[in-house]
Amino acid sequence: MKLTCLSKGSGFYYPPMHILQLAGFRFLLECPIDLSALIVFSPIAASDSSPAFGLLQGLPWYKTVPSLHLWDPSLIDVVLISSPFGMLGLPFLTCNAKFNAKIFVTEVAARIGQLLMEDLVSMHAEFVQCYGADVRPHFPEWMKWEELGKLSPLLKQVILGEGGEELGGWMPLYSAADIKECMQKIQPLKYGEETFFNGSIMLKAYSSGLDIGSCNWTIHDPRWSISYLSSSLFMSACWKGFDYMSLLGNDLVLFSDLSSLSSIDITSTESQGIRDINMTGDSDFSPSNASTCSADTKDKGHRLLLETDESSDETEKTKFICSCIIDSLQGGGSVLIPMGRIEMAVLLLEQICESLESFNIKVPIFMISSTAEEMLAYLNIVPECLSEHRQQKLFSGEALFHHIEFKKAKRLLVFPSLYTSDFLAAWQEPCVVFSSHWSLRLGPVVTLLRRWHADPNSLLILERGIDIELALLPYTPLAMKVLQCSILSGIMMHKVQPLLKILQPKLVLFPEDLRTQLQAQVNDSPPSYLYYTENVPLRVPSSSKNYDAVLETDLVVQLRPRKLTQQNLAIARLGGGIRLREGKYFLSASKVQLGSSNEKLLHWGSVEPARLLISLQERGLVGNMQWNEEAASETVSIRIRDPNNAIIETNASRTIIGCEDENVANLIYETFSSVCDGI
Repeated sequence: MKLTCLSKGSGFYYPPMHILQLAGFRFLLECPIDLSALIVFSPIAASDSSPAFGLLQGLPWYKTVPSLHLWDPSLIDVVLISSPFGMLGLPFLTCNAKFNAKIFVTEVAARIGQLLMEDLVSMHAEFVQCYGADVRPHFPEWMKWEELGKLSPLLKQVILGEGGEELGGWMPLYSAADIKECMQKIQPLKYGEETFFNGSIMLKAYSSGLDIGSCNWTIHDPRWSISYLSSSLFMSACWKGFDYMSLLGNDLVLFSDLSSLSSIDITSTESQGIRDINMTGDSDFSPSNASTCSADTKDKGHRLLLETDESSDETEKTKFICSCIIDSLQGGGSVLIPMGRIEMAVLLLEQICESLESFNIKVPIFMISSTAEEMLAYLNIVPECLSEHRQQKLFSGEALFHHIEFKKAKRLLVFPSLYTSDFLAAWQEPCVVFSSHWSLRLGPVVTLLRRWHADPNSLLILERGIDIELALLPYTPLAMKVLQCSILSGIMMHKVQPLLKILQPKLVLFPEDLRTQLQAQVNDSPPSYLYYTENVPLRVPSSSKNYDAVLETDLVVQLRPRKLTQQNLAIARLGGGIRLREGKYFLSASKVQLGSSNEKLLHWGSVEPARLLISLQERGLVGNMQWNEEAASETVSIRIRDPNNAIIETNASRTIIGCEDENVANLIYETFSSVCDGI
């Protein structure tokens, strides 16, 4: 088995990507695009004196994982997707004529991912209306080296990477037809549903708790049982939590939750009107304490994993955000919330409505996206992916989410675009607006930011993860307030070791970038660790050279086991066919039964030379015994002279017989049958 990390990603919207080579097949794990790289483009036609001068002027291209383009698409056999954002790059692959892999993703993630892609294409179409179609679709003007040389070091870093190798990852966006073709090639699965690739590898998806429909995968072949562990949350306010118990007992864990990297060396800041909040619930954590707490029993490990209610941290954060929203509205300003995570949008929407009612503030709430209507409707028909709290509402006859009630009461107004007569008729300020896109380069958010950027009473709420100064550059001078939030996007590091102790793998493949954070928790007890780095293949030694096989009933009834005299073991001779089915080897009976009277026995065990010589002489074979002292092991030779020449060499590990006469050979075989066990 071999693992190659193609990209360590960058948080929730850009998950890590890997190639896993297993049993002769290549698995592509995730296929995202880096939408944060859109900040290098200007959303407006800027003049030389504009603050946006220096950004790329033209139709945006989209940054894929550069290393993926080094792989021949025809060599990819399987694609596993763990979250809706992990599939945004799939159409780039599926429109390639060489690509013929099987794509597996949960039903819910597939539908949400499709809506995200369709919304992206819709927003891009608005951009085309502004800039026009690219006159050089295969090589835009800004990709020329002389043009790249004019850019600032920061823009060069985003576009080219460290050594310029990332330039080849930029692609023009796919079309709506490409999305449709992509979705036709996807095989959707439910949580816990078994599926088999090539009849030999079993795949299952289990909830990861990160996003609606997001999952972790188990991969089983006859030799390996693997848990592919993506970014996960133990508890969620909206979605089904992390089903880690379904990963219990697998031999290997591929740990691909690198969300902790985005929080390393980041401190809260408040400058130029930008306020940063970071509430992750782990401020009083000590790694050594966590290791001690989880070492006693599995029950303590379970309590440690679940004792910090991650959803309550997010709820507290949501309440704080709402207090800032109320302050802005009371001051006569409007609030702009670029949509990214569905959960945060839903939670904020519910909390905002409660706060507005509590403070008796009458302002409209708009949600503007080409797919918002479908997205909200879909959330109410997938209760199996929701948290227990949400599911209980279903059984009590309540709506799973409050946005249905808000829409009926006209407190929430949903529109596909800013440019419809219905929207213009309903528009009023101040207001609260949820709109795409969180990169601040596409969608209605661009128009609204241009409208409100100079209003000191208005508020912009962003998720931390992009370069905030570069993202806001086209809208400067900026007077509106900016609230930047850090949202939990994976497993907290102090919970990693307790989780692995519960899962009990033999081997863990762990990112080198998180090695120092893990070392404070790791002791000499299992599991073993191998560390992977970006674009460096990692060979994984097999834990066993043997294969397990299942004996079918028709073969079992034919067995005639014989108990060994020196060992507590029974042994039987069998003959049959081997078949690979549903990830397991099966042995079935052959048409010709064993055990016939004319069948020669198979012998085993060591031979006592003196006893063998006596038995040979009893059958009329005359010879002598010689000891070979020069051999590496103690070897005894028995040379037979009469009736014909033959030689027998035997030691503790093997016996060699040389004889040209068939009659003498038969007598020697009879002799061995009398002194050795056989079946």
